[in-house]
Amino acid sequence: MKEFSRRELVGGLAVGGAAVLLSAGSVRADDEVPGGAVHKVKKFKNEDFYDKAGTFDAKAAKEAYYKMMKWFEYPIVPRLRTDDFWTLDFGLGIFTEVGMAGIFWMNNKEHNYMGHEIWLLPGQMIPEHWHVKVDDIPAKLEGWLVRHGSAYLYGEGEPTPGVLERISPSHRECAVARKELFLKPGEIKMLGKAEEKHSMPAGPEGAIVTEVATFHDMKALRFSHPKVKL
Repeated sequence: MKEFSRRELVGGLAVGGAAVLLSAGSVRADDEVPGGAVHKVKKFKNEDFYDKAGTFDAKAAKEAYYKMMKWFEYPIVPRLRTDDFWTLDFGLGIFTEVGMAGIFWMNNKEHNYMGHEIWLLPGQMIPEHWHVKVDDIPAKLEGWLVRHGSAYLYGEGEPTPGVLERISPSHRECAVARKELFLKPGEIKMLGKAEEKHSMPAGPEGAIVTEVATFHDMKALRFSHPKVKL
């Protein structure tokens, strides 16, 4: 696994760090044209994903991810048009800041392996969480491969200087994982240890990330933010 030098990390943050907060919930306006050049950025508003009663609109959220897939030329296979492809806002009501889409391609308890795909809109993050042992299931271990876009990974350890300013506002008081790593397409990172707290915000163009892990049990999830709900 590649270890990043300070020069590489700072360089990655210089081109992507500030844009993460500035471009939350946006995709390119020509997202229907695979590989098209950038002309302007379409901005999503948080209210685009909620009805008048404040209920999360999963259908609208999926359409945003389909646009991002087309832009990245990621194949929208038939299974991605089914309920196996899911999205959520973690009950916080701030989907453009905290939310995701995903699909479990496989999740095998008997042989203890899982394949998962993660989609994040620009600047959107998976909230800080960790996985614990449940019954006969060990604490989940996982690794991530960025396929398209870019992503930040926050884990435990020595906090990266200035990191608090880049952590999403909803998590600045509760975030424990403050060691920062910036991942580009083709780069990988493994969880440092079982039960390590971690979070993943997307870079300025969003992110599609492949996760390879041991068996995933929803009962084993724990979140740092007290109001997160699944």
